Amino acid sequence: MVILRYLDVALVAVAAIPALALGAPPLGYAVGAATWILQRIVGATDRRFVSKVTDNPRTQVGFSLFEAFGRIWLLAGGIVVAGVAGQRADGLTAALVIFGAYSIAFIVRLVSGPPPPKMSP
Repeated sequence: MVILRYLDVALVAVAAIPALALGAPPLGYAVGAATWILQRIVGATDRRFVSKVTDNPRTQVGFSLFEAFGRIWLLAGGIVVAGVAGQRADGLTAALVIFGAYSIAFIVRLVSGPPPPKMSP
């Protein structure tokens, strides 16, 4: 199950070799991959933080919603940074890397079903 959970990160790393061999801009690929991995780290950290901060479901939803929008802005910022630091092709490459990784993560979430219920102490 752990492999399935991190399949998007693994595919971003593995796809770098053929993408760069086929001529993808290295800066765009690196920024897109780094941004995707960073937002995954932020998401995992946030889930642990929210569960420890409060037991109130309404507050947890508020924190999670704020964090989700923050990660979206992080991804958009990575695309803009790649485009500005490099060329338009770098921004496009970063966007395609993020789109591909998001698509894989979305499919994995659909296939894996709902999370297991929490056990009360």
